[in-house]
Amino acid sequence: MSKEKQGHSRRDFLLRTITLAPAMALGSSAVGSLAITPAVAADVRPVEDQEARAYQPSWFTPEEYAFVAAAVGRLIPKDDRGPGAVEAGVPEFIDRQMNTPWGTGSNWYMQGPFHPDSIKELGYQLPLVPQQLYRLGIADTDEAAKAQYGKIFAQLDASQQDALLQAMEAGKVEFKQVPAATFFTYLLQNTREGFFCDPVHGGNQNMVGWKLVGFPGARADFMDWVERDVSYPLPPVSIRGERA
Repeated sequence: MSKEKQGHSRRDFLLRTITLAPAMALGSSAVGSLAITPAVAADVRPVEDQEARAYQPSWFTPEEYAFVAAAVGRLIPKDDRGPGAVEAGVPEFIDRQMNTPWGTGSNWYMQGPFHPDSIKELGYQLPLVPQQLYRLGIADTDEAAKAQYGKIFAQLDASQQDALLQAMEAGKVEFKQVPAATFFTYLLQNTREGFFCDPVHGGNQNMVGWKLVGFPGARADFMDWVERDVSYPLPPVSIRGERA
C-alpha cells in the first residue's frame, strides 16, 4: 500500500478500486492518484456493522488462514463507516477460490518458457498456479516478518503489517520463493474481488460492498437509472434473489 494511499479513507480507496478493470495492483502511486469526482464521493453510504459468518477453511491451513484474514483486514479495514474485508467474508472467498479451476490452474496455459524478469506486457510469468503462489507467498511473508519483527505476519500490530505490505507492493523486500510484488498483486486483486463479488462466492456477505457504493447487484433492469445523476433508490439483489 502506498504512502499516498494512507492519506485517503478506506471508502475513497474502494471507490477508486472499482474503476480498475480488471482489478490489479498498479504500484506505489496508482490508487492514490486516481481521481474521484465530488458526486461519487458524496454517494458513499455508511453501512451497518456486521460479522462474517462462521467458516472453517477447506484449503488453507489454520496458520495460513490467519495470515489471509490479517492481510485482507489491512487492505480493506473496518472503519466508522462500515465493515471491512474480514467482516465481508473475504477470507472465505479466497479460501473457496483455491478449490476452483482458477485456484488449481486447470484452466491456465502453464507450458513454458517462462520469463519472470520480462516486460510487464507479457503478463504473469511464473510456473506457479494460485494455490502454489499463495502457499509459498504466505510462507515467505511470515519469514520476512520474523526476520524483521520476530513474529509471523498475523501476530504483528497494524502498523507493522502495513509497513510490510507496503514493502511487498513496492518490491522492496526479498522473498525466497516468489516475487513479493507478484504475491501482493494477487492478494490485493482477490481482496477486491471478494469484497465486491456476488455473495454466492462467499464474499460480499450481506452485500456490504454493493451497499457501500450503491450497486444494484443482479436486479433484472436498472438501465434507465444509469445516466441519472442520482443514487439508485432500491437495495441490491444477489444472484440467488437475496435482498439486502
